[in-house]
Amino acid sequence: MSNTKSNIFHELPESAKEEIIERLLATERVVIERIVSQGQSSPQGFWYDQDNDEWVIVLQGRASLRFETEAQLVKLVAGDYLLIPAHVRHRVEWTDPDVQTIWVAVHYK
Repeated sequence: MSNTKSNIFHELPESAKEEIIERLLATERVVIERIVSQGQSSPQGFWYDQDNDEWVIVLQGRASLRFETEAQLVKLVAGDYLLIPAHVRHRVEWTDPDVQTIWVAVHYK
């Protein structure tokens, strides 16, 4: 086990055309990622359909998720979190173009 300290807000990209996903921890049962978005969204017609459950929290910024079976967008601001069960089809509809949205996603079996 490493005792190297890090900070979720350090070494952020200045800007990027694509969303940046950085794996922070990975084991057989869990993967933790830092996601940095700024204006990115899922491609038109694309849906995530994951084999594992995903718990996600927005630490900074704003975003909207769309779930295939729900009419309303789920709007997220800093501090909001939610559980996305396995095989619940969803997509990132919008992220704030003016401020980096920093997420932490925990994928687990």
